[in-house]
Amino acid sequence: MQKIFFDHQKFSTQKFGGISRYFANIIDEIKKKSEFDYLLGVANSQNYYIKDEPQFLNNNLANYFLKSEYGFRTFKTNELYCKYLLKKNNFDVFHPTYYDPYFIKFLKKPMVTTIHDMTYERLPEYFWVQDPLTSYKRISAQRADKIIAISETTKRDLLTYLEVDESKVEVIYHGIDIKTPLKLEKVNDLPTNYLFFVGDRSGYKNFYLMLDAFAVLSKKHPDLHLVLSGGGKLIGADVEIIARLKLQDKVHHYNVTDEQLNYLYSKALLFVYPSLYEGFGLPILEAFKANCPILLSDTDCFKEIAQNAAAFFYQRSLEDLINMIEKLISDKSLRENLVANGNIRLQDFPIEKSISKTLELYKSLA
Repeated sequence: MQKIFFDHQKFSTQKFGGISRYFANIIDEIKKKSEFDYLLGVANSQNYYIKDEPQFLNNNLANYFLKSEYGFRTFKTNELYCKYLLKKNNFDVFHPTYYDPYFIKFLKKPMVTTIHDMTYERLPEYFWVQDPLTSYKRISAQRADKIIAISETTKRDLLTYLEVDESKVEVIYHGIDIKTPLKLEKVNDLPTNYLFFVGDRSGYKNFYLMLDAFAVLSKKHPDLHLVLSGGGKLIGADVEIIARLKLQDKVHHYNVTDEQLNYLYSKALLFVYPSLYEGFGLPILEAFKANCPILLSDTDCFKEIAQNAAAFFYQRSLEDLINMIEKLISDKSLRENLVANGNIRLQDFPIEKSISKTLELYKSLA
């Protein structure tokens, strides 16, 4: 039996989130396989996806003493626990959930790392110059025996920006559950006609280009609204810019469950994903499954993943974004065609295929 050790990093820093869900999905599949076992280096976590996993410090007393600003105490406690497990060496493959190389001097077994994107390397101007993530990622990639890149775009950028052996890199796409019917939970007070934007709104996510486009479109289409989900509530600059554009009554933010998120996709006139760069773009698959038409920026990865199942605009062109939204919201048959192509393209991304390839990669290191 092959035992895979997953460390704490993203389970310490995310309550919800794509990366922690990615690893939780792998763990769930390992539980079904007699030839695999797993070790989870988490003593205490508020992460939703591992809420049923044993955590020996997850109790009221421990939660009280570990409570700190930004979860620092929990993070360091989990790191100490992972170092203890690394020293025990009772596992076969190590798969850290992010890039902090705290494990380097303790690790004696093969290692897999997943590179989720190369955004910091491609767009350094959007990030704090002293952020250690780029160096952490380089150290992890160079130490790894196998590297999972989540798209061909990510693999190409990885080989461009980091000195790693190409033979170590395997492309394994993300997947989604395409068998289970979509679960929906109604969101109250939702406008009838709306464009939909998901996730973080800062920097390279290109949200403000989207907002400028919507300001123009809302004058021509007074019943059109913009719905946002994720990325935290609207504060600071977001509120100021929306007010300056006089869009307070047209822009709405919702914190939602997964079922409500599905509902938002399913009722949207159009899902717009204007990001300047992504490693994969999991919301594309979510929109496919919810039968939601999609408009994407023309970044390489989006073209790779969506192919003919989405419309595209020039990622820095306000005029093109406005024109493409106008074209799509006025042409129902075009939207229906995108949805039909999305249903076909979705079949290429079953989560079982993604996880099966990952488990095969673990076997290759036994």
